[in-house]
Amino acid sequence: MAETTLLLVITKLGIAVAGETLKLAKPLLAKKSQLVAALPANMKLIKDELEMINAFLKEIGIKGDNGEVMETWIRQVRRLAYDMEDVVDQFMYFVGENKMTGSWASLKKIFKKPHSSISLDDIATRADAVNKDLIELSKRVTRWTKPISGMSYIPDTYHDGEQLLYHPGQDRSIHDDELIGIYANKETLIEMLHLKDPSMRTIAVWGMGGIGKSTLVNNVYTNELSHFGCRAWVSISQSYKLDDIWRNMLTELLGKENRGDAEKMNSAELRAELKKILDKKRYLIILDDVWKAADVFKITEVLVDNGLGSRVIVTTRIEGVASIAEDGCKIKLEPLSDHDAWLLFCRKAFPNIESHTCPPELCECGKAIVGKCDGLPLALVAIGSLLSLNTKSNKKWRIFCDQLISELHNNENLNRVEKILNLSYKHLPNYLKNCFLYCAMFPEDYLLHRKMLIRLWIAEGFIEQRGTSSVEDIAEGYLIELVQRSMLHVVNKNSFDRIRCLRMHDLVRDLAISQCKKESFCTVYDDTHGVVVQSGLDPRRVAVLHCNNDIRSSIDSTRLRTFISFDTSIVSSTWSSFIPSESRYLAVLDLSGLPIETLPNSVGELFNLRYLCLDDTNVKLLPKSMKKLHNLQTLSLERTNLLQLPKEFSDLKKLRHLLIWKVIDETFTSFSNWESVEAFQGLWKLKELQTLNEVRATKVFVAELGNLSQLRSLCITHIRSSHCVQLCDSLSKMHHLSRLNIRAYNEDELLMLEDLTLPNPLDKLDLVGRLSEGTLESPFFSTYGNRLLKMEVSWCHLAENPMACLLELSNLTDLRLTRAYTGQQLIFHAKWLEHLKKVVLSDLPQVNQICIHEGALVSLEYLQIDNLKELREVPTGIKFLSSIKEAYFTKMHPDFILQMGTLDHIPKVHWSAQGKFRSSDTAHIFHVLRVFQAYL
Repeated sequence: MAETTLLLVITKLGIAVAGETLKLAKPLLAKKSQLVAALPANMKLIKDELEMINAFLKEIGIKGDNGEVMETWIRQVRRLAYDMEDVVDQFMYFVGENKMTGSWASLKKIFKKPHSSISLDDIATRADAVNKDLIELSKRVTRWTKPISGMSYIPDTYHDGEQLLYHPGQDRSIHDDELIGIYANKETLIEMLHLKDPSMRTIAVWGMGGIGKSTLVNNVYTNELSHFGCRAWVSISQSYKLDDIWRNMLTELLGKENRGDAEKMNSAELRAELKKILDKKRYLIILDDVWKAADVFKITEVLVDNGLGSRVIVTTRIEGVASIAEDGCKIKLEPLSDHDAWLLFCRKAFPNIESHTCPPELCECGKAIVGKCDGLPLALVAIGSLLSLNTKSNKKWRIFCDQLISELHNNENLNRVEKILNLSYKHLPNYLKNCFLYCAMFPEDYLLHRKMLIRLWIAEGFIEQRGTSSVEDIAEGYLIELVQRSMLHVVNKNSFDRIRCLRMHDLVRDLAISQCKKESFCTVYDDTHGVVVQSGLDPRRVAVLHCNNDIRSSIDSTRLRTFISFDTSIVSSTWSSFIPSESRYLAVLDLSGLPIETLPNSVGELFNLRYLCLDDTNVKLLPKSMKKLHNLQTLSLERTNLLQLPKEFSDLKKLRHLLIWKVIDETFTSFSNWESVEAFQGLWKLKELQTLNEVRATKVFVAELGNLSQLRSLCITHIRSSHCVQLCDSLSKMHHLSRLNIRAYNEDELLMLEDLTLPNPLDKLDLVGRLSEGTLESPFFSTYGNRLLKMEVSWCHLAENPMACLLELSNLTDLRLTRAYTGQQLIFHAKWLEHLKKVVLSDLPQVNQICIHEGALVSLEYLQIDNLKELREVPTGIKFLSSIKEAYFTKMHPDFILQMGTLDHIPKVHWSAQGKFRSSDTAHIFHVLRVFQAYL
């Protein structure tokens, strides 16, 4: 639906017609034409009308109307909303350019002719045209549909249809011997049913749509019938009615032949009858497909804890709902492994062939189809069953594979897959829908990094301010909610369980792309096979996956808001076409990886630009015209050749994230692995700056650094001893800092940080360079050391065992030591660093013994030892590390490699003698060592 588009525009209009904005705009509107004077009133009328349309569309969505007339009208609404968004952005830019003193900061001139073609007359004319079109559009809907009152023209089938998708045993195509890949979960669920605890227990089975929750529970529900006195399966939907749920539950308990009795009962009678029946029996109740935890509490009001070991099983896609169960009573279902997915597919595709073996000529294509299902049992079963009815032809299978998403949408034998997957999107809160669809712009299996995604969402205007929280924190909450709703899947977390990167399930992404096309949200451009695929009409955003031709003929750049390129070979004539003034509404421009050295001066005309990423390019210089990008929030030039910014960049007052550095040593073994940007004059005036990575210290900048009081992440390099007193003073003024990286001028410079103090604890601290005596006992460490979560100490050449110095950092989860110690022994005593999950020990040239006592490092999961040439034996006591999952041993002495047979308790071991990794599961490690020994 169009609500997501409307909400964004309504929010922008709300800001534009707010008192503060109009106060600033008043001098600009005075003594202008009647149309200009009426601009605020017109925008208010448009906002009100869009709010009513939004409410209307919500009613349509609830009832599930998909008529062609309504879809056409919605497309027209969306187009008008986009037009109005352009008008609002122009107006806000105009006011911002001509801002007066106040929260918009100081004004150089009270009135200044706006650059390019933007004028108040143009803005007012366009707003008036939108207002008239909206009035006509509202009349049009009444001409072509019946009045909304009573909703008589809208079929009331949404609730019933959703329940039918999850009727118990709906998918009868999976039998007992076909529960591939979920045997362990089945045994776990059965064990939970038969826990000795006689009290009523709630069990939660959760995971994304189509993952097999209902199938698993239905199998156990059927097979465990004899252990319960009565049972009931109730399918829940987002729009359920409590009395209907209780009525269905009672009918299941009494038997369908007695349904008439339940139909006549009111709410109080249903409650009383259910409690009466359940009071003396051990019961099993299934609440299938629950969307809200509160719903469980309401429904289970009638369930009696009779001390007979009764059980309630809840299936859900949402982690928050699953959290109502105790930790020992939750099962999360994951996609099937490649092996199990292939077995399940073959069972359904070749039911009559012995051992369900795929013919050799179909294997390649079959595995491509299975790969697109990405381990989702629902899709594997449905597609396999459909293909079992078709001719077993490689050509037909290839065509089917190429058209899989179209088949899911149009083939009546497969559309249940699409409906179940789309339910998750349909039930998303409106504030999450744009964020979710945005993730579909990235390539298949692309790792979505938390920080990048959050900054993009903010630049797009998807994040609404709430209270005093930063928009970054609010956006991270959105991201976590999408994970909890099984819409995105976590690939990697850091050592203190913060999400680092995610991915989208392949099928979910494909269906999301279809939704993007329908809503003109974006185009995913790919002409690999000579044709453009997944191109939407009049898209606002373009993601270029592969581009062999000139893209300009396929895209209307005048309405474009986002251009992201993933094809690093894209020709300059293509990307440069999105920088001139006809693309002036661009909010996001990501050209990372492209072979470009300069940007045209016309980039300064992109008044709406909020996010500019030029990572991994050859850019050496930025045009001074960029000083006009007053809306710019994120500027990223990581791994480029640019190390200087013009002083005019101090005008970019809305800049929140500045990331610039150049790789110097690609081996990352020297003190200066990378170079940082020079601190330009006025950098400290960017008061909204939250991330500054990396900046070179100067005497003036270090003194002014305290003005950047909103900083959350700071990496400052080239620190001299003479800077340290002033640096400590400036850092003491930063109340939001959570990540700090301090690097000395060179490996001989002394970091004199013994007086370091901060007003708040840090999450991460990196110290690179020699440390003055007492640094690790500074006020910061004595006050907040036990709150530090991640620390790196490098090139400090400590003579004493650093573990003893770090002992007070009791909550540390990640520790990295590089060139940090000149001694020969590293000892970890019992109860030391009990929360540490990750340890990296690198370039400790004198260390010849590592001793781990029993009871030390009890939480360690990851160990990396790199370039410890004198270490010839594996760490003593490594057998005590029972929680370790993965270990890396790089550039080690050959004698060390021969001792690795004692590491058989570590699931994954990666090792090398010369720097090139070799990997081995411990089941094969002895064979690998024998081969290595023979080689020596």
